[in-house]
Amino acid sequence: MTRSITSGTRLLVVLGDPVEHSLSPVVQNAAFRETGVDGVYLALTCSEKDLPGFIGGIARAGGGGNVTLPHKEKAASVLDISSEAVLRTGACNTFWGVDGKVHGDNTDVDGFGRALMSFLGHAPKGFRVLVLGAGGAARAALVSLLDAEVSAIFLLNRTVDRARAVSRRIGGEKVRVVERAQEVEGLDFDLVVNTTRLGLSADDPLPVDLGLLSRAGAVMDLVYGPEATPFVRAAEALGIRAADGLEMLIQQGAVSFERWWDRPAPVEAMRGALRRVAGI
Repeated sequence: MTRSITSGTRLLVVLGDPVEHSLSPVVQNAAFRETGVDGVYLALTCSEKDLPGFIGGIARAGGGGNVTLPHKEKAASVLDISSEAVLRTGACNTFWGVDGKVHGDNTDVDGFGRALMSFLGHAPKGFRVLVLGAGGAARAALVSLLDAEVSAIFLLNRTVDRARAVSRRIGGEKVRVVERAQEVEGLDFDLVVNTTRLGLSADDPLPVDLGLLSRAGAVMDLVYGPEATPFVRAAEALGIRAADGLEMLIQQGAVSFERWWDRPAPVEAMRGALRRVAGI
């Protein structure tokens, strides 16, 4: 049954650039239908310049939404009230309005942790981890991994100064910044996590050559699409267990739903909608 959109319908959006690939509308609109809440979720292309206006206007009108690449750090700077996860990461991926104030959270932290637990079947305590990238998603992954008590994290990013800034903010002694990919050659990792956007386009290079490593126990690529990402395919070709970002999309979306509607998210309905669209 199709719900009518009225003046009382809440507008929820995902803001990013690019945003055409996003499956968040599929996941969230399925959740809205399942629970009967009066909302509609749309994907909107948004420049960094326009981001504060979009977030402020939508939230103060009673709506909310998500923020995706490349705006998560900028989004953190336009909030009136920030969650602990936003303060720790310096990034925001979820916003909503309460009494004229813009609230924000980083549901990527919990979303990453839940998705990783689902993928591995256990917590990554004691793991040696290679994290690729130093943007908003990397910050969330770092917080989640450190809270899970991994033993060490190696952080590799194209811009070394950016990686160092993230390490200083979040990592402390457990995060080592790697200046060049050659520095991980021959090293052993229990987990490799790609938080970069490499893989969104068919002609993107791989974020790292897994063949350089002496071992990678598992690979988690936060990029997702209708088919397995190139990084997932490269890992599986080497016999490495791998997963893309679809489960994280579901899990962070579930936490976002709970922030907007103050009720449990229908996770199975969200997962089912995603599977139908993604053909999995």
